[in-house]
Amino acid sequence: MKRFFALMSRLRNLKYIIVLAIGVAFIGFIGSNSVWAHFGYMSRISELQEEIDHYDSEYRRDQAQIRQLVGNPKAMERIARERYFMKMDDEDIFVLSDDARTPNTKAHSDETVE
Repeated sequence: MKRFFALMSRLRNLKYIIVLAIGVAFIGFIGSNSVWAHFGYMSRISELQEEIDHYDSEYRRDQAQIRQLVGNPKAMERIARERYFMKMDDEDIFVLSDDARTPNTKAHSDETVE
């Protein structure tokens, strides 16, 4: 024990160096504000910024469409016809689909099979 204290008295700066190294290790790698957490926060910030840019472009597109609908009644009619399949009284609408249909191999229960 005496030898230890004698060595410590000769190396006074050693205790400061040890405390400093432990503090840097704790702050840099273990704590909630560590370097690893900082990199995680930076990646999350970039993801959120991309999401903000995406929603901002959608917002600008929707605002342009709203301005077009308010200022042009023909645009409103076109949207109503395309999206909601609305029609005039003297018109017929045929909806065509490009979806590939799978043949139904089951016999329907309301069909008569002879």
